[in-house]
Amino acid sequence: MKPPAATVSTVVAKPANWTPGVEAIGTVNAVRGVDLTVETAGIVKDILFHANQKVAADAVLLQLDDAVEKADLVAQKAQAASDQAALTRALELQRRGVGTDATLDAARAAATASAAQVNKLQAVLDQKQLSAPFTGTVGIPKIDIGQYLAPGNSVVTIQDLDTMRVDFTVPEQQLPLLKIGQAVRIGSNGADMPFAGSIRGIDPKIDPASRLVSIRGEVANPENKLTPGQFVQIRVELPEENNVISVPQTAVTSSLYGDYVFVVVPAKPADAGAGQPAKPEDQKAGAEKPAGDAAKSQADASKPASEAAKPADNAAKPADNAQKPAEAGQQPALVLSQVFVKLGRRNNGMVEIAEGLKAGDQVVTAGQNRLFNGMSVAVDNTIDPSKSANKQVQQ
Repeated sequence: MKPPAATVSTVVAKPANWTPGVEAIGTVNAVRGVDLTVETAGIVKDILFHANQKVAADAVLLQLDDAVEKADLVAQKAQAASDQAALTRALELQRRGVGTDATLDAARAAATASAAQVNKLQAVLDQKQLSAPFTGTVGIPKIDIGQYLAPGNSVVTIQDLDTMRVDFTVPEQQLPLLKIGQAVRIGSNGADMPFAGSIRGIDPKIDPASRLVSIRGEVANPENKLTPGQFVQIRVELPEENNVISVPQTAVTSSLYGDYVFVVVPAKPADAGAGQPAKPEDQKAGAEKPAGDAAKSQADASKPASEAAKPADNAAKPADNAQKPAEAGQQPALVLSQVFVKLGRRNNGMVEIAEGLKAGDQVVTAGQNRLFNGMSVAVDNTIDPSKSANKQVQQ
């Protein structure tokens, strides 16, 4: 008994517009992002931020104990005021002609030194505060109130998430395809790349060890969906091409002999089973007819012509029956043809067919693991063959 035809879904291969691209993987970082540290030693007095808070530029984030520095600054300001008053008196005496140049020079030097010392102590006092260098989002605090901090201790990270940069590498062979300002798309997978940006930098030197060149792009991140350190896929858009034949990547099967697809074609007459062979018992019965049958045929010859015509009428019946397969053949049977192809570029789940297919070929898109060359099939693009195959396995 001939097995039923397998149901497959297909797509027609036809020339279409193709947007080529250079694909890579990379890492996202904030254009502006640093780990904040303190410049001077001290005890943490107050923490003025919380995790994931968006802060403005120059906002104070941390306050160290600054009581000693404040007292030193007050004392130095008093000394500076005294030295400035001495300079004023020396200038007045010089104007009257009773002061000496040495006295005036000493007063002027003392006043200048005192003013400089005030500025120095003010700078030391300012170092007791940690401020945001730019507008951004702060992370989790790494310190506690009362903790002693030494210069260089990390306090918190701050990242400007509005604009992100993505660093990736491409082979040296693809370097001529890239240029500054070229459009790039970024996403977590190849099928979904919602973030658009452009190339901002191309390293002028190729790494001699890996033969890769470093590329940097920038993308807007208005909803803060990209996170610094995130792994992403990148696609650099190249100029669009016309009349490129492509099929879904699911239609292609790889083997030791190469990549191939299944194409649905009309079955040849021999494959379609147009006629059934005669049964062996019928052939044997016809060859061993008894001699009495021959005598019976002679007697029948003497019958009237009207009766002799009956076998002719009966003989016409097989001819009528022979027309039935022809009527059924109005919908020719379909079989699979295994076609080896040469693959090209890939984009959004599609793969370019460089060789092997022509426009109009009907290519099977799913279920290839259960198919074979010459297999009878029926095309139904309203179902998912993979689901049907799973159902058959369960049964």
